[in-house]
Amino acid sequence: MDKKNALRAGTLAAGTTLMMLLMSSPALALTRDDGDDPGQGLSVIETLGWFVFAPLVLFGVIAGLVMVLDRSAPEHRVHAPSGKPTTKAGV
Repeated sequence: MDKKNALRAGTLAAGTTLMMLLMSSPALALTRDDGDDPGQGLSVIETLGWFVFAPLVLFGVIAGLVMVLDRSAPEHRVHAPSGKPTTKAGV
């Protein structure tokens, strides 16, 4: 029974993908739309800068700010299994 459902799901996914590919023909991209005013293209270095390096730098800045501005109490932090957690006396 599982093979029948898997075959049905695979057929549905393949059919949907095929229909989407046929409906979104790239030939329509050759004709310009009214009001279409594209700018200059990006070079390879500019593309890598905007879409690879800039997100990595932004991620690093955000992660660094989170680590620097972390004000959680030491007893609430997760400790490595080899280290001994610090606890308050009498608790």
